Amino acid sequence: MAPRHLIIGGGTAGMNAIRTIREEETERSAITLVSAEKPYSRMVLPYYLDRSIAESHVFTATARVLRDWNVTTHLGKRATALDTNANVCTLDDGTRVEYDDCLIATGSSAVRAPVPGADGPGVHSFWTLDQARGVLAQIQPGSHVVMIGAGFIAFTILNSILSLGAKLTIVEVAPRILPRMIDDTGAGLVQSWLEQHGVAVRTGAKLTQIDEVKNRRRLKMAAGGDLVADVVIMATGIRTNLEWLKTSGVKINQGIVVDERLRSSAPNVYAAGDVAEGRDLITQANAVHAIEPTAQEHGRVAGANMAGKDVRYRGSLIINIVEVCHLDVASFGAWDDAKAETASGVKADRPAYRRLLWRGDRLIGAIILGPSSDIWTTNDVGMLKGLVQSGVALGSWKAHLKKNPFDIKLAFIATKTTGSLLPETILGRPSKAPGETPVAV
Repeated sequence: MAPRHLIIGGGTAGMNAIRTIREEETERSAITLVSAEKPYSRMVLPYYLDRSIAESHVFTATARVLRDWNVTTHLGKRATALDTNANVCTLDDGTRVEYDDCLIATGSSAVRAPVPGADGPGVHSFWTLDQARGVLAQIQPGSHVVMIGAGFIAFTILNSILSLGAKLTIVEVAPRILPRMIDDTGAGLVQSWLEQHGVAVRTGAKLTQIDEVKNRRRLKMAAGGDLVADVVIMATGIRTNLEWLKTSGVKINQGIVVDERLRSSAPNVYAAGDVAEGRDLITQANAVHAIEPTAQEHGRVAGANMAGKDVRYRGSLIINIVEVCHLDVASFGAWDDAKAETASGVKADRPAYRRLLWRGDRLIGAIILGPSSDIWTTNDVGMLKGLVQSGVALGSWKAHLKKNPFDIKLAFIATKTTGSLLPETILGRPSKAPGETPVAV
């Protein structure tokens, strides 16, 4: 009898797993997909918001692709319970799906600030396609948009809001913007850049209530004066979708605890993406990395193992890269390790910034920002990521970088980092888009 694979979640991790199963299996298996939404890419929603792409280009696996892959689908349905003893998943309409193995890739949901009025009209999250539609329908040229939260999610849609002709104010409760991505120096440079481009920024600002006044929203602040907005966007974090697994018996900490093959405590149950708590490449400790690159890699590793291969995962690297008003901002690995040896350089007039962190002679983290128009910024983003990801020994080049933190290229080439990275490619090949769809997953 052909193996029965169940994929729960139609995001990046789930789609990569399905494709990989079909590529790696030795006999044709049965694949069932359960997904609350039609498969689409969350990462392209900002381009949908600014009308750079049509809604049809958001989707990653069309009905035709899923038919070509011979996937049985339960779209628009949610998993509500998993019986790991009987190998049965129950859906919200009562359907019971039996499996031989399954992948849990149910992702995350947006979380709003716990203040009165946060669920009222004119207040939006931006995480799903439906939520993106709601934001797009309300923003008009000249609208005042207030974004609550100045983290990575907020910054992915900042350009789109401005391109629609809106006025933007960012409100962040932390003392600096991008508090989980860059340090004080970097945040100061980015904030000044945003203000030069007409974006108002309020840090250390606590929202206490949202009221509706004459079809607009009044945001009451603990200090510093209230704000009036046409549209409010809550970019205040995400929560992993794990509640439905409470009675499953699967071990859950911050996420579903997985081993190096991405198996959970139930040997035939895998987890990938935002819900998985797996190995961090730098620290080797377990961590949840709710980012697109990790979901992609997790899906491919889990899919290969479900197809009968023996693939072990080295660990995921925390990566955050965003471009705001033509300024590239990125951080990799243990960029905030207080015990690391560091070196940094600032060119405030450009603006440009590098911060490098070492353990011994190996780079374990980095922060980089600079104008998108500078080719050296683009090159350095990739090379710094490569140095951190490969863990290559820098030897005497460490001293060079400490003195010259902007001179990344020579150290990257001299240490033959490219050669160190090539063998680490997941399954020895890049990820591809399903069928002829325009979005890679």
